[in-house]
Amino acid sequence: MKIGILGTRGIPNYHGGFEQFAEYFSVFLATQGHDVFVYNSSVHPYQEKIFKGVNIIHCKDPEDSIGTAGQFIYDLNSILDSRKRDFDIILQLGYTSSSIWYKLLPKKSLVITNMDGLEWKRSKYSKKVQAFLKIAESLAVKSSDFLISDSIGIQNYLQKKYNVSSKYIAYGANLFLDPNKAILKEFGVNAYKYNMLIARFEPENNLETILDGVVLSKQKDPFLVVGKHDTNTFGAYLKDKYKEQTHIKFLGGIYDLEILNNLRYFSNLYFHGHSVGGTNPSLLEAMSSNALIVAHNNDFNTSILKDNALYFSSDIDVKHVLDTINKSQYSNMLKGCYHEISEKFNWNTINKHYLDFFKDCLNQNR
Repeated sequence: MKIGILGTRGIPNYHGGFEQFAEYFSVFLATQGHDVFVYNSSVHPYQEKIFKGVNIIHCKDPEDSIGTAGQFIYDLNSILDSRKRDFDIILQLGYTSSSIWYKLLPKKSLVITNMDGLEWKRSKYSKKVQAFLKIAESLAVKSSDFLISDSIGIQNYLQKKYNVSSKYIAYGANLFLDPNKAILKEFGVNAYKYNMLIARFEPENNLETILDGVVLSKQKDPFLVVGKHDTNTFGAYLKDKYKEQTHIKFLGGIYDLEILNNLRYFSNLYFHGHSVGGTNPSLLEAMSSNALIVAHNNDFNTSILKDNALYFSSDIDVKHVLDTINKSQYSNMLKGCYHEISEKFNWNTINKHYLDFFKDCLNQNR
């Protein structure tokens, strides 16, 4: 098959979950003998034309000069380019800045869209933007030949809201089995003597709730906050709010999976505050890397973690967990997470699910 992947900043991953998936899946497709193309932003650090057998198409992306509007232009440029590629399948990852251009999608290509999370629920957006995102969501549903949901919650939502079926395929992760304690020296922490979170700096990821709980707690071991905080007002607000808390350490964005996995592996508690969207990639990575997870109590998280995690709903809950819980007491949860990744969420399984679905879609279309 000849397959194009749109909707990400590009590969290798320097940004987030869709980029990580695009990297793993496209390389897998290439190893299976398929002709695969990934669209990369023109400002992506990787400027070569091939990445591990995957063709890279660089498209003009003016986001760095004109802001968010640049994402729409980048997606438009990607879609216009796709019209001359004769793809069998176009996989769209998300829809927020692409679905308005749906009429320009090539008619002969099968369009499969991963619907991402409930973007219009994100509190960082104004009411007008949220209203637009609802429209964008409906356009993506309307214009796609097939839909993919990365969580049961999203699948149920699409069925109820639009009366459409979608294929449930979660994200994946690889079991992390080769820890390297030496990496901790770079961050000035000792094994199992620190706690942490990894998240984008957005209100619905509950960073403030978690960090308020950290402040309330008697536990003063280092608390590492991993996430790009220097490009938005919420990040600046949180850094200023907790500037007197010397044990809270804002590390900025870290995209080296080896470093992230080791930080998770040797942490005492790993907090996951995401409350909007589907299966979050960083959650599966935490499950795969020996992290004792303390997750925000919502359907998206509980449907994945089940009994293999602790949960919080408030800063008081966070305080209580920090003051009373030690990782060594919960080996059963750690083993449970490993088992779930090994049996359900490993990348080989997820990649095969996607490829099998692609084949089914092409057969149905014929």
